[in-house]
Amino acid sequence: MSPPNPIIPPPRYEIRPLLPQHIPFARAIITHSNIFHSPVWTKIYPSNQTPRAYTFYLASENLMTLNIASGHSYGLFDTQYIYKRPESAATEGKLHWDFNDMTATAEDLLEQMDFPLVSIAMAWDAAEPGRDGSEWGPAVAAMPRLGTLFTEIEKNDKRDVAIWKPKEMGQVIYRGGTSTRADYEGQGLAKVLAHWCLWRWREQGFRGMQAGVAHRAVVRIFTNPPEGMRGEVVAVLDTKGYEEVGEDGERVRPFEAVGDVPCVRVWVDLK
Repeated sequence: MSPPNPIIPPPRYEIRPLLPQHIPFARAIITHSNIFHSPVWTKIYPSNQTPRAYTFYLASENLMTLNIASGHSYGLFDTQYIYKRPESAATEGKLHWDFNDMTATAEDLLEQMDFPLVSIAMAWDAAEPGRDGSEWGPAVAAMPRLGTLFTEIEKNDKRDVAIWKPKEMGQVIYRGGTSTRADYEGQGLAKVLAHWCLWRWREQGFRGMQAGVAHRAVVRIFTNPPEGMRGEVVAVLDTKGYEEVGEDGERVRPFEAVGDVPCVRVWVDLK
């Protein structure tokens, strides 16, 4: 029998499986985090952030619904959260974004995220039937360089594909979304949730977890997993050196503005 999960959330927080009623909240968190706070996407898409946030939120519905339906996605909840609006309390949380309000700032949109979910870990079984990557299509259309990032990192992964793309379920977990609300950052909550999930998946018999990461702190979280596990970077996108030919025929470096922020694929051996 495996030892009990030793990762304990801080007081006032608890980890729960994400359920269908949490889909709007998870979508809002991942959208707000990526559009307004990501060290990569804020550099690549620095303008028109509010309309892009609305577009990305709407585009993420099918993807996030599938991730939550997988049963492997978890969230960290603030058990002492104080609702800002009575109507939010009545439904245990509500998203109040007005998708026609293009004047809303990042701060406005954060204030309108009136729910106790504060950090998310989206995941699914790598061999889950019916998942061929097409579910990412709308999100990639909203942020095309997201697709470039996925494609180029996968090209640079030289491992035997059988390691990370199993034919049977229950072997490998894919991670596709590590985000914490801006008003809860700096408390180590993403690490607590990520490491708790690693233990949970090991308890369930998974041998490995794979994640695409574009944030230095998240790379540290996965390359320094709990004792008994081993994490490593297995593929890298050279953000400074990657080139392609633009529509005008000129060579461009679309990720150059990102600087030295790591854009990588991480693998964690769970056993």
